[in-house]
Amino acid sequence: MGGSRFTVLGAGGFIGRHLAARLRQAGHEVLTPGRGALGHLRDQPLGHVIYCIGLTADFRQRPLETVEAHVGVLGDLLRGADLASLLYLSSTRVYARAGDAREDALLPASPRDPSDLYNLSKMMGEALCLNAGGPRARVVRLASVVGFDPLSQNFLPAIVRQALDGRIVLQSTLASAKNYIVLEDVLDLLPRIAEHGASDVYNVAGDRNVSHREIVDRLAELTGCTVGVAPDAVEQAFPPIPIERIRREFGFRPRDPLAALAPIVAAHRRHAAAPSGGPARRDA
Repeated sequence: MGGSRFTVLGAGGFIGRHLAARLRQAGHEVLTPGRGALGHLRDQPLGHVIYCIGLTADFRQRPLETVEAHVGVLGDLLRGADLASLLYLSSTRVYARAGDAREDALLPASPRDPSDLYNLSKMMGEALCLNAGGPRARVVRLASVVGFDPLSQNFLPAIVRQALDGRIVLQSTLASAKNYIVLEDVLDLLPRIAEHGASDVYNVAGDRNVSHREIVDRLAELTGCTVGVAPDAVEQAFPPIPIERIRREFGFRPRDPLAALAPIVAAHRRHAAAPSGGPARRDA
């Protein structure tokens, strides 16, 4: 089992950290260079490179860092690195303005909307990967990942912490919904796509959109918290994410994200009872 060489870029972030550990457990050789060390690796084969560098919750406050993470570092990588394959982690957020979320759909965005800066930078990263990365370059568009991430400011970890404090206050409506995928599914799929994917773009997502109501109802069952909605809450709706491609190629059957909430709440409780884990780290 195992035996391939992988290079995980962004191994200090949530997905990259877990992915590097999973690959090592499977017997693979894993390189985890920092951003400044990438230039020193040009003289050795990097194997299957999985590009996990990215910003999430604070991209609106850090536009320059967002573009550098999603595009600039990727450009440096593509200038002559020895790659067996390249897998670029993008996001299903790129479908926010699209009515069609299939992998081959056209993706509209507005450069005037600060929320679209994230989408545009991910699209540029995808374009660089697919047009300058050679025939073994691929893109994964990830849905919101469900896992224990205690310091994240993203929606789900934030409301889990609110639930444990006794009250959730939503800034978007209970009818708002988006797609979630369990971290274990992501860790299972990424190496398989990197080594064996027959397509160039994959949606890696759950089998349906999950509403805020479903999530907070489950958290209320687990914690006894109360739930409120801000008076100016708006409805956030994303198109359903088709996953026929990964079903067909990899026999994928997604786990239920609602079922994953109980162990995540338990992990947050243990974390809250332990000494401080240090400052938040949001780079993915």
